[in-house]
Amino acid sequence: MQSVFKLPIALAVIHEVEQGRFRWSQPVRLMPADMRGGHSPLHDQHPQGIELTLQELIRYMVTESDNSACDKLLSLLGGPAAVTRYLRTLGLTQVVVATTEGGMAQDELAQYRNWATPVGMNQLLVVLHKGRTLQPANRALLLGYLTSTPRGQKRLKGRLPAGTVVAHKTGASGTHDGLTRATNDVGLITLPNGRHLAMSVFIADSKASEAVREDVIAQAAQVAYRYWSNSTKP
Repeated sequence: MQSVFKLPIALAVIHEVEQGRFRWSQPVRLMPADMRGGHSPLHDQHPQGIELTLQELIRYMVTESDNSACDKLLSLLGGPAAVTRYLRTLGLTQVVVATTEGGMAQDELAQYRNWATPVGMNQLLVVLHKGRTLQPANRALLLGYLTSTPRGQKRLKGRLPAGTVVAHKTGASGTHDGLTRATNDVGLITLPNGRHLAMSVFIADSKASEAVREDVIAQAAQVAYRYWSNSTKP
């Protein structure tokens, strides 16, 4: 999944808020040891640490895909296994969170421990869309973060009509010796008829260029968008 795993983590954090174990306004202190490399605006801007509210931290994780925010939230939740246990309570059996951003940074192969099937991730997206386990305000908050992210503009959104609303979460590995282990985008696409399309595209172990990989995702979304925009199926 690479950073796609931040979406199930966000759902688990929201669950803890709704159970009263966390508060959106609670302060969370990130120390220098909490800072992660890779993609982390928090690390870049505040290498010596910073105090944020829980809500600010989840925004960094979802909208900015911040690695430091991610691992701090995982720590508050009790680790990756706690997220997977929560997913099982939702009936989601094809999404597994098993390691951290720090773990993936230390071992390139560790990223394979966090995995999802496209069907499993679409099931998670349907849970989010229908909001059966989320309070309306928290569902709207998360969808807002997913919609406003500046990342992955050439993936699911790349070939869709301008202005199409896409609430999505990207994920990507680095490229080593010409091999890119993950180029991903998953999300909810709003169709012209007001319906929504859940779509998950994972490109694994590819030697194609970034432009090709991203356009494969964009083409897949374009075909699905056109089909379901004109479909009369329920």
